[in-house]
Amino acid sequence: MTDIFRDETPLMSLDDDTLHEECGVFGILGHPDAATLTALGLHALQHRGQEAAGIV
Repeated sequence: MTDIFRDETPLMSLDDDTLHEECGVFGILGHPDAATLTALGLHALQHRGQEAAGIV
């Protein structure tokens, strides 16, 4: 079976001198279930944000 989603493009090139960082920012204010919504939002970012925010 062929993996149609496989990307053979190199992640970095030594000739490339530009930033390619991605970041996700969100905020929750004054919601009674802010902790749960924060955990779900960090999970949606898909980059281990829960651990960085101290939620495990």
